Amino acid sequence: MDTVFGMDAIVFWIIATMALVNVTGALLGTFLVLRRMSLLGDAISHAVLPGLALAFMLTGTREPFPMLAGAMAAGLLTALLTHLIHRYANVPEDAAMGVVFTSLFALGVVMITRVATHVDLDPGCVLYGVLESAALDTRTVFGMEIPRVAVTLSATFLVTVAFVALFWKELKIVSFDPQLATTLGINADRVHYLLMGLVAAFTVAAFEAVGSILVVAMLIAPAATAFLLTDRLHWMTLIAAAIGILIAILGRNIAAVYDAPVAGMASVVAGGLFMLAVLFAPRYGIVARRLAQVRLGLRISGEDLLGLAYRWQESGARTPLTASGALDAAGGGVASRTALWLLKRAGLLVKSGEGLRLTASGEQRASKLVHRHRLWEAYLAKHLPLPDDHLHSPADRMEHFMDSELQRQVEEQVPEPHGPSGAPR
Repeated sequence: MDTVFGMDAIVFWIIATMALVNVTGALLGTFLVLRRMSLLGDAISHAVLPGLALAFMLTGTREPFPMLAGAMAAGLLTALLTHLIHRYANVPEDAAMGVVFTSLFALGVVMITRVATHVDLDPGCVLYGVLESAALDTRTVFGMEIPRVAVTLSATFLVTVAFVALFWKELKIVSFDPQLATTLGINADRVHYLLMGLVAAFTVAAFEAVGSILVVAMLIAPAATAFLLTDRLHWMTLIAAAIGILIAILGRNIAAVYDAPVAGMASVVAGGLFMLAVLFAPRYGIVARRLAQVRLGLRISGEDLLGLAYRWQESGARTPLTASGALDAAGGGVASRTALWLLKRAGLLVKSGEGLRLTASGEQRASKLVHRHRLWEAYLAKHLPLPDDHLHSPADRMEHFMDSELQRQVEEQVPEPHGPSGAPR
């Protein structure tokens, strides 16, 4: 093999094999993340070791079928033991999971170490995989030389896609509300064990390519990253798959630059993309949430200044509302000063002589704000036995969050509020 689609064949198959691992893991990981079962995927990926070792000890071969059968048996045993210990021994599920998977993983390490003393079975390959040399062991498929691990991973990918497509509705309902799924006649336990069986099959299929430890990152990181980027399940699934492909491309190319293991670098890239999502996801990222809080604080401070200026002008005060007086009344600080600068920049407040004055657009906006404030005061006075001097504070907070629909409902229940002059406001 020299080139494939114009790319060096070894490079192409490394990226393609990694992409198959990542996309398949992303599809399964989406439902593990939604069901808060990410640790179970980790547990199964480790606990398949004794199944693999036992299958090798019994058959003396590393052919895919016995390996797959041993891994699936161990994976299902992990899920079953965790469930039984949690239910009948009254042990928390995370504790049961931790005990089961560490015990099985340790048993697998002991068994593999014992087997490796007699045959060529490298424990390092078990942990880290052999992705870089995958292209050297090929099979002829439709006249094309394809790495053996890519053939196995392609079959796992197709089975996973078929499973997700056929059981999409069941997986969706079981992931979000298992009790509702049961009432609708969906066998949640059967869906659970089918998913766990596929996780075990994926684990052993990816085992040779990326190893037992690194497969966990491929199984969870793309889905966890997508979880932070969208609230829609179908988009989460597609984004997770796309992230898996991106990880494969970046992981291989960065590993080539730093002469590092591809699977290890891909896991580092997966962690890096996840951290970027943690920081910069549009809705749930730390930066986005901090910016939203800053914007909300500036909006409230600005509206407080507008309301203050409106009431000052409405009262007919003879002295102007100075900037320092407005800032002191609004609480001062950086937020109030920034909000005042933004109001001036937006043309809602202007300097007039020694003080501040609302422009026409500023007065229109402030009038609506004060109207909402007085509506809520009237609503509280009607429905709650509060003294008059206890109405302003809750209305002062509510005026910033009353949307048009809530305002319409309140207006239907209270008379038109009036300002100090008696005119409707």
